[in-house]
Amino acid sequence: MSEVLRACAVFFLYAAAAMFAENAVFSRALGVSRLVKLVDDSTVDTLVFGGLMCAVQLISAPLAKVANSLIQPFEFRSAIRPLVFILCSAVAFAVVLGLVLLIFKSAAKDIVAVLPMATFNTAVLGVMLLTATQGFSWVQTMGFALGSGVGYTLAVVVVTESQRKLRSRAVPAAFKGLPITLIYISILTLAIYAFTGHRLAI
Repeated sequence: MSEVLRACAVFFLYAAAAMFAENAVFSRALGVSRLVKLVDDSTVDTLVFGGLMCAVQLISAPLAKVANSLIQPFEFRSAIRPLVFILCSAVAFAVVLGLVLLIFKSAAKDIVAVLPMATFNTAVLGVMLLTATQGFSWVQTMGFALGSGVGYTLAVVVVTESQRKLRSRAVPAAFKGLPITLIYISILTLAIYAFTGHRLAI
C-alpha cells in the first residue's frame, strides 16, 4: 500500500511541477507561437484544446520513452530523435482521433479540427524530449505529461483573460497585438522564474 501511495505522491508532485515551476510556456517558451494563435482564435475552445493536448501527451510521452531507449545503441540517435518523436506524436494523434470518433460522435467534427494543432507543436515535442532524456521513471513521465498539458491550458487561460486589458487605449499603437502579448508573457515568465527560487547572479 505504501508503494502505491508513494507512486501517487510522485505522480502529483511531477504534475504540479510541470504545471507551475516547469510550465511549458512560461519557463521554457514551448508552444508560444501556437499559444498566440489560440488566443487570437475565438473559434478554438481552450478547454477542448487543453484536454486534447493532455491526452496526446499522456500517450506520446511513454511512447517517446520507449522509442528513446530503443535508439540508444545507435551513434546517430541525436539526429533521428526528432523524427522518432514526431512519429510518436503521429501514433498518439491516431489513438486520440479514434477515441474522439468513438466517444464524441456528435461533436467529433469540431474536436477533430483542433486535434492537429494540439498534437503537432513544440509543447508536445518538448515534453517528449524532457521525459525521455531526463531519466524520468514511468510515474514521473505520466505526471509530467499530464501536468504539462494542464499547465499549458492554464497559461492559455491567463493570457486569454489578459487580452481585454491589453487592448487598452493606453497601449501604444506600435505595441498592440502580438508585441504586447509577448511582453506580457515575458513578465509572467520572470515572475514564475523568481517563484521557483532562482536568484540573479551578482
